[in-house]
Amino acid sequence: MQNRSSVDTTQIMRRAEELINASPNRYKITVQVAHRAKKRRQRENLEEYEEGTLKSVMQAILEMSDELTQPEIIGE
Repeated sequence: MQNRSSVDTTQIMRRAEELINASPNRYKITVQVAHRAKKRRQRENLEEYEEGTLKSVMQAILEMSDELTQPEIIGE
């Protein structure tokens, strides 16, 4: 997991833009990112949360953009 200090905000913005451009519906992709971030936050609340980790929304954007560019990592 990356630390906040090592995250390039330009990279996150670029990946978010790629997600939006790849989706036919901006609202739907925004809701999907929010749902994934909410699930991640709930899991973090159950587990011990490390202060140095990425915020759940940023992590959701990175994960979803990886799935977009590397479809082989998506499990059925």
